[in-house]
Amino acid sequence: MPETALLLQLTALLMSIGAFAGILAGLLGVGGGIVLVAAFFYSFGALGYDSPSLMQICLATSLATIVVTSVRSVLSHNRKGAVDWAVLRGWAPGIGAGAMIGVVVASMLDSVVLQGIFGVLGAMVGLYMAFGRDGWRLGAVMPTGLRRALISPGIGFLSVLMGIGGGSFGVPLMSLYGKPIHQAVATASGFGVLIALPSVLGFLLVQIPPEVRPPLTMGAVNLPAFAIVIAMTLLTTPLGVRMAHAMDPKPLKRVFALFLVLVALNMLRKAVGG
Repeated sequence: MPETALLLQLTALLMSIGAFAGILAGLLGVGGGIVLVAAFFYSFGALGYDSPSLMQICLATSLATIVVTSVRSVLSHNRKGAVDWAVLRGWAPGIGAGAMIGVVVASMLDSVVLQGIFGVLGAMVGLYMAFGRDGWRLGAVMPTGLRRALISPGIGFLSVLMGIGGGSFGVPLMSLYGKPIHQAVATASGFGVLIALPSVLGFLLVQIPPEVRPPLTMGAVNLPAFAIVIAMTLLTTPLGVRMAHAMDPKPLKRVFALFLVLVALNMLRKAVGG
């Protein structure tokens, strides 16, 4: 396939992916990473870049977009006074350390193993979105001491292995410990910065063979995918917000949760060779 035709196909796919992720973020408050990783995986694979390093590229590129979206989100939430900075400061060291360990582990795993991890964890996130209840509680205050020291690296580590920010694990965790949902979402956007920034710096150092990576990939981060997705989400997220105010997003969130479970199970099926 001529290089120009390949780039045009890649650009069109990435614009569609970014537009869809932006609408979902505005409509459902769903972090884009869990959508982007799967979309990158199927798109890059369809264009002939299926390789043992494919999932590393998908994770790294998704996390690169999360650096931008999380910084923008936490600043916006902070202007409204919604960020719990005490929680953020207390959990920052563990989350950052877990994220860096996640990069090291991800760089050593084949794509098929990372697909399996994404499939299992993605299905769990989708099931929680579908069946979780606002009244569920594990405690009245956020964990501290040894429990925080054990949980916080796990959030960073698992988030990197899925290519996601802080929302998918951070929001449920804080909700289960009694944080109001708006405060949980705001503070989890800070988790996203702590996860994405160090992990992207690490992924920029990961060496991917030139013959199996999409054009203009630095380390494991595909620069066109990063730039196009960020541009499209800036355009379409406000549209999703307007749609959320015009309709009840709860039924749509359950539909998306089912969609996410199906995507995750399909990824798991491909990982086991089905």
